[in-house]
Amino acid sequence: MTDGRDELNEISGKVIECAIKVHRALGPGMLEGAYQVCLIHELVKSGLKVESEVSMPIIYDGVRLSSGYRIDLLVENVVIIELKAIERLMPVHEAQLLSYLRMSDKRLGLLINFNVKLLKDGIRRVVNNF
Repeated sequence: MTDGRDELNEISGKVIECAIKVHRALGPGMLEGAYQVCLIHELVKSGLKVESEVSMPIIYDGVRLSSGYRIDLLVENVVIIELKAIERLMPVHEAQLLSYLRMSDKRLGLLINFNVKLLKDGIRRVVNNF
């Protein structure tokens, strides 16, 4: 019996494949928005449902408050993708993604920094253990 991990692994694998295609075509050095639109195109082309710039409210004191936070990509309504095009990933970026996972009750997120020579060096898998 699985608890959804197989599905999450399959989706995250497809996301990584698509991100690698985008990185091979564009290389490092572009703005985050360029990678985002190209990755959305690849994900949709591969048959995945993708939402972009998903509003992330905060529930505080039992009240749903608009926060201005936005998830870069939500794939199949289960995997959060946070995109970067920066010199290097920092712990604060993983903390940001983990916060998004907790606020949305999602289990898996991928932090992808396209500003690297080899994309495998720019990918971090973040798991919300609830």
